[in-house]
Amino acid sequence: MDVLKRIPVREQDPEVRSHNFSEVCLGYNMEEAMEEASRCLKCKNAKCITGCPVSIDIPEFIKEVEAGNIESASKVIGQYSALPAVCGRVCPQESQCEERCIRGIKGEPVSIGKLERFVADWSRENHIKPEIPSVKNGKKVAVIGSGPAGLTCAGDLAKMGYEVTIFEALHEPGGVLVYGIPEFRLPKDTVVKTEIENVKALGVKIETNVVIGKSTTIDELMEEEGFDAVFVGSGAGLPKFMGIPGENANGVFSANEYLTRSNLMKAFDESYDTPIAAGKKVAVVGGGNVAMDAARTALRLGAEVYIVYRRSEEELPARVEEVHHAKEEGIIFKLLTNPKEILVDENGWVKGMICVEMELGEPDASGRRRPVEKSDSEFELEVDTVIMSLGTSPNPLISSTTRGLDINKYRCIIANEENGQTTKEGVFAGGDAVTGAATVILAMGAGKAAAKGIDEYLKNK
Repeated sequence: MDVLKRIPVREQDPEVRSHNFSEVCLGYNMEEAMEEASRCLKCKNAKCITGCPVSIDIPEFIKEVEAGNIESASKVIGQYSALPAVCGRVCPQESQCEERCIRGIKGEPVSIGKLERFVADWSRENHIKPEIPSVKNGKKVAVIGSGPAGLTCAGDLAKMGYEVTIFEALHEPGGVLVYGIPEFRLPKDTVVKTEIENVKALGVKIETNVVIGKSTTIDELMEEEGFDAVFVGSGAGLPKFMGIPGENANGVFSANEYLTRSNLMKAFDESYDTPIAAGKKVAVVGGGNVAMDAARTALRLGAEVYIVYRRSEEELPARVEEVHHAKEEGIIFKLLTNPKEILVDENGWVKGMICVEMELGEPDASGRRRPVEKSDSEFELEVDTVIMSLGTSPNPLISSTTRGLDINKYRCIIANEENGQTTKEGVFAGGDAVTGAATVILAMGAGKAAAKGIDEYLKNK
């Protein structure tokens, strides 16, 4: 074995997987996992831990995998993360723990994410349950939203002895894990449901179909329902659009709506009667992970798919692995291209998109080179469906119905990064509701920080 090279991970063949919604990555088996774990240098001052937003003791769990003690490895991870099977699949490890892996200086970094996934999957298959907290402290905390931030905060608080209730607006818990990320990256019934059940096993109650700001308010939860503190992890579900002509045509979706119809309402499954405009030729505007998810979903529903992105491949915000998978599956990348207008037929449906070629100029505030239009470079892209994947912002419903809860100009709730404390006493917040759309693991890190903040606040109160 070459210790400088990773043990490759098995995947479904691109030809086959582009026609199904089964998981693309098949993960390690026991032998592969133990061999990959043996590449870890067991650093004393492990840099990988500092790269993990929830500070998992990575060398410790990998040491257990190498020895074949998977249950012990799962207990190590369980002290820090409530969602290891999710993180092992969707975390951008390459820019976090693995980026700091010392093994990666000379060779390829250890596949920390794939090992975490292996441990979590093994634990699920072998029915390993989380340790139930024995002592209750008599205090009640409400958590708004059952996405990664809410689930993490709730799980940590339950372990500390709090009585926690999560209020979820949709009919199914999981937040972005169920409505945003497609089945082929994150299987719902096996992976997501099991990890939510594990959080419930800690004593967390989940009430679905409760829209805070409509069904009840934060003030009512605290003043009438007797909750001692509230954590807001309501995410960022409000899509952004470009404001170009033709954007209101039939056949134009936000990536949010398109993915929700497919993932949460199972439009990809023929036994469900969910309407979705599958489209024959689909353009997805944007270059992030959500754009890749929407494009790869449309492809599986039978369309020819273009990714239209105004910068070059180097600036694509999506994970390298997602871009690689999309290309393997046959998605066409129209880079340095920007939409100017959506063309509409006499019945109000999309019939094409006028685009313009771009070139990169001087760096802008984000540090990336700014795309500038090339003159006389307009062309028409023949499409019948356009999916806008330009990011999302928080829904203003909670902030507008809560006295004393301040937001910034992007409508994000203002909260202290260290402990999640907002401008309203007893109310904490974290995840996309605070940062705007970001990653699952950063939301989990925020949920974790807020759980600690809530614990300190209630102990000192």
